[in-house]
Amino acid sequence: MAARFKAGRVTPRDISPHTGGWQIVYAGFILIMLSFFILLTSFASLDQSKITRFVSSFSNAVNVMSGGQSIEKGDTLLDAKINLMAKADMAARLFEKVRRVMIRTGLEGVRLQQTRDAVVLTLKEKLLFESGQSRFSPDALARMAQIGQVVRTVDVPVEIQGHTDDRPVHSTRYASNWELSTDRAMTVLRYLIDKEGIDARRLSAVGYAQYRPIANNDTAADRAVNRRVDIVFKVDSQPHADVPEAP
Repeated sequence: MAARFKAGRVTPRDISPHTGGWQIVYAGFILIMLSFFILLTSFASLDQSKITRFVSSFSNAVNVMSGGQSIEKGDTLLDAKINLMAKADMAARLFEKVRRVMIRTGLEGVRLQQTRDAVVLTLKEKLLFESGQSRFSPDALARMAQIGQVVRTVDVPVEIQGHTDDRPVHSTRYASNWELSTDRAMTVLRYLIDKEGIDARRLSAVGYAQYRPIANNDTAADRAVNRRVDIVFKVDSQPHADVPEAP
């Protein structure tokens, strides 16, 4: 029997509900994948300080009051934890500021790292001093001028720390590594005050001798790493203090 076709307008009931379904599913899948890769790209372009600020802002937005109490009964966030997050945020921004100033001043050959509440700029002994001495070597003054620019620009409290390896000092001037490490820290401090005009109220100096090593003292290379001066930029002790952005 021949099929008969009724001429006329096509109505919605003449169209199968399954027509084109796979195209809709495929288009949705493509959109999901596109959104996923855009999200990955956005996170890859964020620096550490922005990520930390995002986490802090998100935590404050999700029912956390300024006093540390959550709206949800039984859930609390202690003030100490909020303060730690704020310090981590400020330390991340402080690190970025110091890094940018270092680049602008051309300071190289040093190590920069971030801790929970400070940023540490490390100079190896050979950059500043001769072995067993606390007087600047001739090549140290140009580098100290650059250090002075960084300390002057980054307006936070700064502690200068002297460190040595574990070998005994053989000098008539120093009875032990305590005196040598402290004298080196004081040499840097006096330079920053006398030559660079840094406000003395921002500065402090301390000697740790061999008791805060960052490497084993088993080899000459490790001992050379431990002989250093650390310039420690401290995050303000006030939990809500701000660190100005680098220009």
